Amino acid sequence: MLAEKKSTGILRIYILYWIMLAYILAALGWWFIELNRQNDKMIKLKSTTEMQTATYAAEDLASEKKRKTAQYAGEGITFLILIVLSAFLFFRAVRKQLKVSREQQQFMIAVTHELKTPIAIASLNMETIQKRELEKEQREKLMNNTLEELRRLNALCNNLLLSSQMESSGYRASYEPIRISQIAEKCVKDFSVRFPGRHILCSGGNESMILGDRFLLEMGLNNLIDNAIKYSPRESNIYIATEENDTRVTLEVKDEGQGIPRDEQKQIFEKFYRAGDEATRKARGTGLGLFIVRKVADAHQAVISMTDNDPRGSIFRISFIKSERS
Repeated sequence: MLAEKKSTGILRIYILYWIMLAYILAALGWWFIELNRQNDKMIKLKSTTEMQTATYAAEDLASEKKRKTAQYAGEGITFLILIVLSAFLFFRAVRKQLKVSREQQQFMIAVTHELKTPIAIASLNMETIQKRELEKEQREKLMNNTLEELRRLNALCNNLLLSSQMESSGYRASYEPIRISQIAEKCVKDFSVRFPGRHILCSGGNESMILGDRFLLEMGLNNLIDNAIKYSPRESNIYIATEENDTRVTLEVKDEGQGIPRDEQKQIFEKFYRAGDEATRKARGTGLGLFIVRKVADAHQAVISMTDNDPRGSIFRISFIKSERS
């Protein structure tokens, strides 16, 4: 109901905007017509005077009429350009603000869901353990499930905090020579423990070092792996690999999921961007994961890209500059 009211309000704003713009343009056109009419009247009035010879007066009046018409046309065109340009800039700014407002609303819905779900599950598990006599196996299962939900909650809080800090330049990176494969192995090990049924394969190693912030690199890769897990079938494989050439070391994350439509691929690294409606989306998420990945790449002066996997899925690549101390 609230969304319908908001949509109706936005529609009214758009209608009012176009009515006002049409009125201004109509007023500008009427102003030009009226000035021309007044100019014609003035020329006719001057033509009746006998202050000059007939030949000279006719030439002079024709020249004056032409000059005045050109003046009015020039002023009208200038005003028209200014009005159209201002209207375009205003319309674009309003659309951008409305888009940001919608994205923030969707983000709040997603975050609320993401926060409530692990808290509710953890609370229910702990109440079950507290109130019932359970076998050791059941107790361990509930405890493991609770820990997993708390990890999800911790990851969400880290994403929220990191995105805010990096966007406001509040995060101070600590760079050190490091191998990407070491980060990859640690992240894959953590996800293999959290998702024992998933096939996460890691290859590469002993590549040249880069100057990187360990925490940022782990956050970036964690978000890529988490993204691959969310949007690919449980039985499919996820591949993490490192490779290098003369100047760069490249991290690659490949999945066999549903892929990303071509018309959305340019937007996936934008903050809050998620295709579809948050209220009906099956896969959880806040729209911060790939935004953080891009910010991590930017912090390392790395190049990030996304391509389609063959026959299905996506491939994300981050290309880092080699460290001179490799």
